[in-house]
Amino acid sequence: MSDTKRWYAIQSYSGHENKVKRLIDHKIEEEPGEGDEREIVECLVPTQEVMEVRNGKRVQVTRRLYPGYVLVHMLLNERTQHVINNIQGVIKFVGGGKAPQPLREDEINKILGVEAPGQDDKEKEDIPFHVGQVVEVIQGPFSDFSGTVQEVFPDKGKVKVEVSLFGRPTSVELDYTQLKGF
Repeated sequence: MSDTKRWYAIQSYSGHENKVKRLIDHKIEEEPGEGDEREIVECLVPTQEVMEVRNGKRVQVTRRLYPGYVLVHMLLNERTQHVINNIQGVIKFVGGGKAPQPLREDEINKILGVEAPGQDDKEKEDIPFHVGQVVEVIQGPFSDFSGTVQEVFPDKGKVKVEVSLFGRPTSVELDYTQLKGF
């Protein structure tokens, strides 16, 4: 077992991630020492803010990135592994073989939002349409038209759709909330 603190993924019962996080946080507070002296340093449930359409309106919601998983930053030894495995709601550590495998540095940086230089940090919307999908326009001047998705622009929340206008194929860029999939 290693003597450096690393991030580990723990499989938990789906829907119990926050409960497992609270129980681990409680164990962290019970542990003697301060900050980096502790063997179990921190615990998190990775989430992201996404826009969804509910009742025709855009609503920002928090969605778990990895349902059924909790991340723990800790020193892996027999004692800490035993403590985590005996927390209610924990199924097991993730990793092949007998010993849990730590997450790779690039994986944890992506999850924690530590981005490599040059990456776009704008929030992207989760658009439920894909290229080639047939959709119906439900709002705006093209309502009741059907068309095919040509391009999806998650950064703008727009979708380019080809509709038949006066018998000719015409591309229109619409907000994804104006569309309904078949």
